[in-house]
Amino acid sequence: MADKEATVYIIDMGRSMGEKRYGREQSDLEWAMTYVWEKITSTVATDRKTAQLGVIGLRTDRTENELDKEESFEHICVLQEITQVLLPDLKRLRSKVKVSNTNKGDAISAIVIAIQMITKHCKKLKWKRKIVLVTDGRGTLDADPEGISEISKKIKADEMELVVVGVDFDDLDYGYKEEDKSTEKEINEATLRSLVEDCDGVFGTMQQAIEELGTPRLKMTRPVPSYKGQLTLGDPEHYDSALCIDVERYPKVMIRRPLSASQYVQRTDLSNDHTSTQSSETLLPDGDGRESGIPGVDPNGLTSVKNARTYQIIDEDAPGGKRDVSRDDLAKGYEYGRTAVHISESDLNVTKLETQAGLEIIGFVPWSTYERYISMSVSCVVIAQKTNTKAIMALSSLIHALFELESYAVARLVTKTDKEPVIVLLAPSIEVDYECLIDVQLPFTEDIRSYRFPPLDRVMTVSGKEIKEHRNLPNDALSAAMSAYVDRMDLSTFGKDDEGDEAEYMPITDTYSPVLHRIDQAVRWRAVHPNEPIPPVYEILTKYSKPPDQLVAKAKRQLEKLVAAADVKKVPPKTQSRKRNRDDIKPLSGLDVGALLGSKPKKPKITPENPIPEFRQALDVADSIEGIRDAAQQLSAIIETHIKDSFGDIAYPRAVEELKVLRDEMIDLEEPAIYNDFIKELKQKLLSEKLGGDRGEMWWEIRKGKLGLIEKRVSEQSNVGEEEAKLFLSSK
Repeated sequence: MADKEATVYIIDMGRSMGEKRYGREQSDLEWAMTYVWEKITSTVATDRKTAQLGVIGLRTDRTENELDKEESFEHICVLQEITQVLLPDLKRLRSKVKVSNTNKGDAISAIVIAIQMITKHCKKLKWKRKIVLVTDGRGTLDADPEGISEISKKIKADEMELVVVGVDFDDLDYGYKEEDKSTEKEINEATLRSLVEDCDGVFGTMQQAIEELGTPRLKMTRPVPSYKGQLTLGDPEHYDSALCIDVERYPKVMIRRPLSASQYVQRTDLSNDHTSTQSSETLLPDGDGRESGIPGVDPNGLTSVKNARTYQIIDEDAPGGKRDVSRDDLAKGYEYGRTAVHISESDLNVTKLETQAGLEIIGFVPWSTYERYISMSVSCVVIAQKTNTKAIMALSSLIHALFELESYAVARLVTKTDKEPVIVLLAPSIEVDYECLIDVQLPFTEDIRSYRFPPLDRVMTVSGKEIKEHRNLPNDALSAAMSAYVDRMDLSTFGKDDEGDEAEYMPITDTYSPVLHRIDQAVRWRAVHPNEPIPPVYEILTKYSKPPDQLVAKAKRQLEKLVAAADVKKVPPKTQSRKRNRDDIKPLSGLDVGALLGSKPKKPKITPENPIPEFRQALDVADSIEGIRDAAQQLSAIIETHIKDSFGDIAYPRAVEELKVLRDEMIDLEEPAIYNDFIKELKQKLLSEKLGGDRGEMWWEIRKGKLGLIEKRVSEQSNVGEEEAKLFLSSK
């Protein structure tokens, strides 16, 4: 469970905060609120009821606080009591933060009100208490030393944290100093700095605070054990010599997913008596519906999407050839490869393995025999029971034994009773003040898929002969150029620290997930600024997305040599429609050379040995629809021949590639009917076993490659609708 947090933000809204200084396009208040909104929305995004905050306005036009009867507490307004802030509260709060028409208001008195709010809300319970003051230091300030001393004692006694972030405050550690500062502001800065130092708080300038917003804050979570029990070696129930150690297992690394989107649709208008044919459970609630007046109704007119699923079976007597059935009438089936296997309820109970929670060592393997790619999961740590001295000593002995023997332990893990067992690898980890076992999940035999790939350093012929010089193999010059380029682009030796020593260029602590934190940034910004464009991505998130400019400049010569050795050439852009640009392949003179020579051009012939290039060449010289149709028919015949003569499925990939080329070319030439006629005929021949027997596997390859009918959405010349195209591929 996360700690309870109570934070109060004091925002200076005085008239001086409305000015624009030092070339900034924003007013001081708008600039400061960039920091405040980022902090508040980060708290709102956690959606934790224990993360609560309040907001106080300083130097406001009106006075609204519990001590407003006293003169020193005038022009201080409580904008938000300490509570969990949600999106509607955020919108209301945004409308209240505006520049006032006065410069009266004491920041020290606002801190006193914040202390009172936290004390009243948290009482004597255990809370993390924090006060954040954002001000430009240009207002009046009560500099009574005795009063400030009492405030400092109260803050330290209640274990509160005071943070003061000032607009254009001096910060020598950061390297900023405001020139031509007024005497009043200088005195106010000194007073606030003294208060912060007395209560061990944080004092800084706004410029540094805003620059540091781009650095993501890592979320600290309390570890939750996934297993508590015994680590055993042997059978403790039958042998006294078996090893039993009380251990606990915690996650070491967890995958954090970015925020997922939700689906909503526009809600239909409700009648005056608030009745609707839609269930209220499908509506998107906004809080408890207080703003709309209707429980469960979103005032923005949105409703969540409700999914419905129907089951159909083939029935020739039913309209459309299919009949809806109830889910209760269906039997469970499990996919095994491409086959659906039915298992009855009685047999299903037999297949369930009854297990007991435990972590049992079943073997040991040397470090040298384990391949890292076998690891299947994130890592977890296994430590001894925290209050068990005997278990701590026993596990330490096991860890050191594994380390000295350079071995890993293989164990069977069942985290809970009747849960499926997994096999894990236990690796020793020894640090200065910490010892543990790190485990990762291992695959079973059924999890491993073995594939054979051709070697990269030689070419094998059909007869078994090895060829080491081939167009697909790099020559010595290319290998040497690539090696030199890789050495020049080595990041491990790039960069030096302040003392001139070699330093790590990209430490793991400075690398962040761009997708994760960019989405979080966009969501937080949109919550406060619903109509403004999202700001650019923080530089720290894209810093390592490209190589350093200095390294690229140093490797320029090696890259040029590599390009020359590899004979890299630019591929010309693909035209949108070959039919519209067919005049590009005619001679510039416009003369028909064949006619002038008295020779009749031969009909292009496509051979089964090299069909794809010859097919494209035939399309290039075709000057009529008859020529295009003739080339397509030749390639269609070759495709059918490859399928018919295929030994098993050995020629299916070749036929699929040829079919894809035929489809793409007909789309480019705006002749989808030629392809659609062929694919319909091919399907009929495949399913009726007219191409050398059962060729159902080839139809599966066509469906998997989505090589069905060309629909109107793909080509405007097609008369095939989307539903017809889906039905064509889905039917057998």
